[in-house]
Amino acid sequence: MVSAIKESKGDKLFLVLVYLFLAAALIVVLYPLIYMVSASISTPKYVNSGEMWLLPKGLTLEGYKLVFGNAKIWVGYRNTILYTLIGTSINLAVTLPAAYALSRSDFFGRQFFMIVILITMFFSGGLVPTYLVVKELGMINSMWALILPVSASVWNIIVARTFFHSTIPKELQEAAHIDGCTNMRLFIRIVLPLSAPIIAVMALFYGVGHWNSYFSALIYLNQESKFPLQMVLRQILVLQQMGAETNGAVLSGEAASLAASKAEIASLVKYSVIIVSTLPIIAVYPFLQRYFVQGVMIGSVKG
Repeated sequence: MVSAIKESKGDKLFLVLVYLFLAAALIVVLYPLIYMVSASISTPKYVNSGEMWLLPKGLTLEGYKLVFGNAKIWVGYRNTILYTLIGTSINLAVTLPAAYALSRSDFFGRQFFMIVILITMFFSGGLVPTYLVVKELGMINSMWALILPVSASVWNIIVARTFFHSTIPKELQEAAHIDGCTNMRLFIRIVLPLSAPIIAVMALFYGVGHWNSYFSALIYLNQESKFPLQMVLRQILVLQQMGAETNGAVLSGEAASLAASKAEIASLVKYSVIIVSTLPIIAVYPFLQRYFVQGVMIGSVKG
């Protein structure tokens, strides 16, 4: 019978420090989330005064009633879901074939194309030239202005390329070619079914990026009916800040009371919208988590 190796005092001390560090990191990560949830169902006066610092106080669902009763929220949700689904599909359709081609040692000019792609990772034309290109292509005030300019991420191409290079055996490709399989059929019928981890990781990266994006919409869209959810959230935050500034001004009687009431309502809606806008991503993540670690670790070592 093999006896367990005794840990030294130094090992035990190190283990205790690791647990303390992880506990502190957990608190730092969880506190803002718990605070947001609590603030969204607490009476605004307790939140604004600082009396509510962790658990809900003065339970109310008025914020969620206002959010779900706001037509702009539903329009923003619809637009964001549409932009995320179409955008992520295009991202995967560009990233995966490009990464697979660059992972093939028999691809002529692979090094040249890789250098060109890497250059774009470090140098870009900038905001104004990009805007002019989008404008000349006639994509202003359309969803394509939010999707096509970010069709692929160089970093994600590199990660996916490394995954294909280290996971798909060269012998499998050679056997498929001997059986008369074309490159396209090899990619669709053999490579993609074996690449579920990296596909899930890429879908999550791109999907979260599209879901949280608002700057492109701020630049390229000018119709509220096309605003994504994050733009609607931004409008609510701006209005809330303006309401707070108005509330801080010297007002009298009913004007002061009305300004304070609007500021409280805007604050309550702000926290509720943050929770509502985050829930879909939180709901999707558990389904992709089992692929996430495997896909990132395999694609993390650059070759």
